[in-house]
Amino acid sequence: MAHKSGFVNIIGNPNVGKSTIMNAMVGEKLSIITKKMQTTRHRIKGIVSGDDFQIVYSDTPGILKPHYKLQESMMKFVDSALIDADVILFVTDVIETQGKNPDYIEKVRKSNVPVIVLINKIDLSNQQAVLKLFDYWTEIFPGATVFPISAQEKFNIEPVFNRIMELLPEAPPYFDKDDLTDRNERFFFQEIVREKILLNYQKEIPYSVEVEVEEFKETDKIINVRCVIHVERDSQKGIIIGHKGEMIKRVGTDARKDAEEFFGKKIFMELFVKVAKDWREKDRALKNFGYDAV
Repeated sequence: MAHKSGFVNIIGNPNVGKSTIMNAMVGEKLSIITKKMQTTRHRIKGIVSGDDFQIVYSDTPGILKPHYKLQESMMKFVDSALIDADVILFVTDVIETQGKNPDYIEKVRKSNVPVIVLINKIDLSNQQAVLKLFDYWTEIFPGATVFPISAQEKFNIEPVFNRIMELLPEAPPYFDKDDLTDRNERFFFQEIVREKILLNYQKEIPYSVEVEVEEFKETDKIINVRCVIHVERDSQKGIIIGHKGEMIKRVGTDARKDAEEFFGKKIFMELFVKVAKDWREKDRALKNFGYDAV
């Protein structure tokens, strides 16, 4: 049997469940998940390989109209996912307004890439409403396959995989068969810490934060990590640290537990907070944090 390989890129508006779908398809938690918008900032690849196939999934930031340079970089990751896709998983859900971001829907339509539409979170709706959405998206994307799914409950995921396999082109593998992702350990540690910040802080704080791993030393039994949490203003530094350091201690404890499960080793972690004034608008800072790499 000929070998199949390809890039299956996940695109959609914020909060429709793209990261949950990615993790369900890959079988590992590679993308962090919260209910807040802009949780995913980078394009993250998850690789699934078999004897005669390799699927390279890409999770991407939610589609938005940029208001500052960080968001412009995030949208470049989304645009790149349209360019190199062999299959597009266009994700919507039963909650969002139909026809949101019509310009980007038109971009997907004109890409000439096979599209699979996933109507997510059907566990939050009823059969009649889901059927209406099925008809709507079938009309929006003629020729696309539309699947009602629940990524959270892992419902109807296998038929999506089977359809992807039908659409994949014949090609050799792009990565080693043992690879799970194209990202390194430092990246996932940064994302774990950032997820805990998203979960523990409110308002603008999570969106003004970037996490950087300054030191990562791994032995057979333990990983020693020093992380810096960058904020935009002095006032945010105090909020991140909290009264008597209680908030940053909570973030560290939660992150360490998840990191130990992810890496399968004991973690010794130090967290520091620094002010990087207006980093979301500065090209050099964005480059240092990896937002220039598409």
